[in-house]
Amino acid sequence: MLSSEFLKLSCCSALNLEAGREMSQGKGLSPSWFGLLFTRPMIPFLLPKSECPTLGLESLRVRDSQLRASSSKQDGYGPHRARLNIMSAGPNKYLYRGGWCAGFNDKDQWLEIDARRLMRFTGVITQPLDSGWIQSWVTSYKIQFSNDTHRWKPYKNGSQEVIFPANKKWERTVLNLLPEPAVARYIRINPQTWHGAICLRAEIVGCALPDPNHIYPSEHTSGTNDKLDFRHHNYKELRKLMKNVSEACPDITRIYSIGKSYRGLNMYVMEISDNPGQHEVGEPEFRYVANMHGNEVLGRELAGHETRIHLLPSMNPDGYEMAYKQGSEMAGWDTGRDTYKGIELNDNFPDLNKELWDAEDSRLGPHKFPNHYIPIPESYTSPNIAPETWAVISWMQRYPFVLSANLHGGELVVVYPFCKTRTRKYKELTPTPDDAVFRWLATVYATSNLAMVDNERRVCHYDDLMKEGNIINGANWYSVPGSSDFSYLHTNCFEVTIELSCDKFPHAVELPQEWENNKEALLLYMEQIHRGIKGIVRDTDTEQGIADAIISVDSINHDIRTASDGDYWRLLNPGEYEVTATAEGYHPVTQTCTPLMRTTPPLRLPPDQDPQAARDPGQGWEGAQGSRAAPAPAEPAPTALKHSAGPATGPLRAREGHQAAPQGGRGSWALLPPGVPLVWGGL
Repeated sequence: MLSSEFLKLSCCSALNLEAGREMSQGKGLSPSWFGLLFTRPMIPFLLPKSECPTLGLESLRVRDSQLRASSSKQDGYGPHRARLNIMSAGPNKYLYRGGWCAGFNDKDQWLEIDARRLMRFTGVITQPLDSGWIQSWVTSYKIQFSNDTHRWKPYKNGSQEVIFPANKKWERTVLNLLPEPAVARYIRINPQTWHGAICLRAEIVGCALPDPNHIYPSEHTSGTNDKLDFRHHNYKELRKLMKNVSEACPDITRIYSIGKSYRGLNMYVMEISDNPGQHEVGEPEFRYVANMHGNEVLGRELAGHETRIHLLPSMNPDGYEMAYKQGSEMAGWDTGRDTYKGIELNDNFPDLNKELWDAEDSRLGPHKFPNHYIPIPESYTSPNIAPETWAVISWMQRYPFVLSANLHGGELVVVYPFCKTRTRKYKELTPTPDDAVFRWLATVYATSNLAMVDNERRVCHYDDLMKEGNIINGANWYSVPGSSDFSYLHTNCFEVTIELSCDKFPHAVELPQEWENNKEALLLYMEQIHRGIKGIVRDTDTEQGIADAIISVDSINHDIRTASDGDYWRLLNPGEYEVTATAEGYHPVTQTCTPLMRTTPPLRLPPDQDPQAARDPGQGWEGAQGSRAAPAPAEPAPTALKHSAGPATGPLRAREGHQAAPQGGRGSWALLPPGVPLVWGGL
């Protein structure tokens, strides 16, 4: 659930789209632009004393083996659970409690953190136990330091040990800065008073000192060689940054607003295309949406050729500003998550799942109730509908998006629809008709994200998602009819939710590694927009594209429609499909289509050096050479159909008594009079 602020784009060298394609005339963005730059403000409360970062309990940079305690109530309350913002699994999951709790309630208890090198410690952050049934927290504590764990030195003010005030109530995060920094390897928190029982979650603030032995160099490197400005930007800074990028790269970028937040902040989008501001026939449209939850701030940069890309850095700018003012660790789990009016945006979209399933239960066929482009019910007019939600819905309707991802933070998993259960159960596997495609899309990201493929990492909170390959059906996690379900049922666009990192709001020092973890996955996921089939539905007499034609795939109970120019895209896995094109006033026609895959990941050559790319750029699946993507598919044979998709908005140029057929040599559908033989020419 970490999301946004993307976009520190480094311009304007030749664009290498990491897929063997270059921007025409050598104008583009350098490869490093691909960072929806994970940014967030340098923590204001640290600046007067130091710019030291957090040690990394919350982000998991500190491993379980670095945490010890005097005692623990039980395994589920062990020191490995003493991480800032860690969440409890509930009363029935005994191994995943919401913090460390001592086995005894006395002043001899302690929590110990091993930094594994000399540190200049500058502060301690504490939180109460996360629990819905137990209220326990530490109200004051002492601090001790050591270099060998045998001799401990208390933190003093003169001759008196300092007692630091801690939490006074549940859900409050408290920072104590040390009047004078302390140099040591180990630090202990020694509770002195408490409410209920000795329980806490914590984070340590400090700067690493030079390590003459170089024992742990890899744990303190920047994480990437990309020369980017890794920090967070508030609303004004992000707006200025996007403007600077657009001015530096005017031929391939455009900035536009899709609406305003409750407090009047513009929801800006960066478009990256070889022809900004215009939909080109046959060119699919992609979107990344970030910061739906304002305190989930991880995101990056992107751009393209043969794909029109739209980046919405912040869907919830009001919420982000609230979290920004608190600073990352101090914002806690909920500050800024909702809008200024307290609306949870992912739960604010129309529930089209219910409309579809009620129709199916009533045995209403596709002629009475569609399996796609389901209209928004009239009841969706509540004053509790956020302006941010309406803006995104309107945006989805205006552009023929084909593929999307919504970037969140707080976990490491890719979530695919359906995200609402068909029954009333809290969670239950609820696949879409396109389940195989969605599982592929999720797997592509999960198997190329460096953090997700790390088998030695621990769980973020309590769900062991690694055993599922770091992908999960949303309804089988927890049920909510969010933006992914709405996008699938109301438009042509397939969308997944990507939980980018365990830490919702990482410190700036974490951003280089987070960028390195995600950059290849972001690129590879975006390339999946060319997976499947695409084409154009035309009137054979006028040669005009036909909008609103329906493209159906046999055995998949979910159709798509052509855009205003008659073009469409249909995401499909490799295989053989019977594809039917229908339009009002025409007879339907069916064609066999066989999208294929490569057997090995291809070299990423420029089009002028790659015969396959020159013959059919963008067709099929193209993975990164040596990439961490899932099964490398294969040599694409000419597909019987080349597709492109999108919402249909233009007039239907129908001629009564004609039928649709694939037009030879073009990979498109032409509409022919009855009796004319259907001819298909391969590409």
